[in-house]
Parts: sequence; structure tokens; C-alpha cells
Amino acid sequence: MQLEIFKSKIHRAKVTQAELHYVGSITLDETLMEAADIIENEKVQIVNVNNGERFDTYVIKGEKDSGTVCLNGPAARKVQVGDIIIIVSYAIMEREEAKNHQPIIIFPDQNNSIK
Repeated sequence: MQLEIFKSKIHRAKVTQAELHYVGSITLDETLMEAADIIENEKVQIVNVNNGERFDTYVIKGEKDSGTVCLNGPAARKVQVGDIIIIVSYAIMEREEAKNHQPIIIFPDQNNSIK
């Protein structure tokens, strides 16, 4: 049996941009991606702490150490610049592997830098 398991999380990142007229997705600072073990094009769930919105999208790699957290396309309507969001990734694992899995959780500061 395979289970979908919480893999990693960027907890309480600040939205720096919202670009409605873009192809779609979330652009993330490459440093945040590496720290959370999230790769480009990976599906992620976005949880907006400010308004309760929850939605899925995929990741585009942003400039390293830029602090970029930009929602693009229709997702831009679900956030405001300055909103605090949680970015969650999941993985499919066999039951035994899942029992021993330790998720990665990172806590960026107010500038989306790693503490």
C-alpha cells in the first residue's frame, strides 16, 4: 500500500509578489526550495494564513537568496502581497518507508531568509 505523506513545509513565508498575468504557479527563492527539499515543477499546497485559502500549484525556481515568494496567474487572486503563507509538499511512499519518514520544516524570517 502506498500513502501520501507530508514531505516538507516552508512555514510562514511572506508573499512578496502576485503576478496575475503570468502563466501560473508559485515562484520561490531557490534557497528556500533547497532547504525544504522542493524541486522545480513539484506540486505544492499553498495555505494562506491571512484569508484561509488553500490551493495546489507547482513551483518555479526563483533567484537564489532573493526572498522571492510570488504567486502567479490565477493563484495571484488568492493572496495579497504581505500575506503569510505555508507551502507544503507531499510524497508517495510505501507504508514502511512512511513510518520512518521525518518531514523537513523550515521557518523563514520576515524577509524569507532561513533562520
